[in-house]
Amino acid sequence: MYIENSSQKIEIYQDIALCKDEKDIRDVIHPPIDRFGNLPEEVQKLLEISRIKQLAKAQGVSKISSKREAVVFTYDNSLFDTNCVGTLIKTYGNRIRFSPGVKPMITLKLGSNSEDVILEEVKEYLSL
Repeated sequence: MYIENSSQKIEIYQDIALCKDEKDIRDVIHPPIDRFGNLPEEVQKLLEISRIKQLAKAQGVSKISSKREAVVFTYDNSLFDTNCVGTLIKTYGNRIRFSPGVKPMITLKLGSNSEDVILEEVKEYLSL
């Protein structure tokens, strides 16, 4: 086991959850790496999810949900820029579906339900 002490483990997970940017992530992961060695895959995925949350917030995405081989991005209406839909259609073609409404949603078809593929595609989408 990477960190045997449960309270230390919880403290690190809480610190990761509170990260607001990449600098915060680096500040959180360096002490455990120095003390315990390389991060296990589970912690690395948790860090990727933290990065995705940061990107989502910056893009006005209030919720991300996975449905089969697609990901649904729900936007805060006041922060949603309808001009991005055209760019997304040019980039993703028929893999994108836009649903206007009080909470606009964009569905991105992935073609895979692999966790690694989902995380990478979501990060790429939010980085556009």
